[in-house]
Amino acid sequence: MVRPIGALVGLGFVFVLLFSLITGAVNFIKEPPAPTVEHEFHQHPKPVELASNGPLGKFDRQQLQRGFQVYKEVCAACHSLHYVSFRDLQDIGFSEAEVKAIAKQWPIEVPSVNPDTGEAATRKAEAADKFPNPYPNEVAARAANNNAFPPDLSLMTKARHDGAAYVHSLLTGYQAQPAELLKQFPDAKTGAGLHYNPYFANLNIAMPPPLAADGQVTYADGTKATIDQMSTDVSAFLVWTAEPKLESRHRTGVAVVIFLLIATGLAFMAYRNVWSGMKH
Repeated sequence: MVRPIGALVGLGFVFVLLFSLITGAVNFIKEPPAPTVEHEFHQHPKPVELASNGPLGKFDRQQLQRGFQVYKEVCAACHSLHYVSFRDLQDIGFSEAEVKAIAKQWPIEVPSVNPDTGEAATRKAEAADKFPNPYPNEVAARAANNNAFPPDLSLMTKARHDGAAYVHSLLTGYQAQPAELLKQFPDAKTGAGLHYNPYFANLNIAMPPPLAADGQVTYADGTKATIDQMSTDVSAFLVWTAEPKLESRHRTGVAVVIFLLIATGLAFMAYRNVWSGMKH
């Protein structure tokens, strides 16, 4: 008795699902969803060539140092690197002395406590410290940025689809709002305090163009600092902050693949040897 009832209940569920599917398909064909400005004008990030791309990719230390310079001189005023310590910079080619100097000269001091009074205070950063947040809290950050909260950049290339390509396209994608967009969507005009960028999710971003002109940063190695070059370099640097062990992971992956190939070959030869005398 229980089985027939269960079968009927199951058939009922199947009928309801099929009815919903057919009804939804018919409604979609009769009344397709109206196009949105985001769907029509949002662009996919452009590919960016980095030394770390691909399964055998390695970091270009010189490029990472240039990217750090861009972060330091342009991005650090608003964006934190909460999961990165100053001493981690030794992994991209800075010496211990250079790291200590970078930490000591960092313009944003580290929150601390006055040992004499117990009151909140700040101190110079040390190599073991994480990069300090430019704002004491989210409220202060929003108040300084037209109510927009600047995200932490430590894991940005892991948190966004297309990673480094997204960061590079966003930094180089600021432009005037197309006349065709306003013609099709008159109510979609970019509001005050916002900036049109087709690579941003809703096309309008509160952050003004951080890299506004060539030569905004003077590279220590003499590389010409065009907007595209600076965007590429800081994108590479953020790939490293998000995945500092990438090279080690790639080496491990290659070793595992080689081991599996050898093990497969040995297993096949053992199989042929064990069963060589058997008729098939």
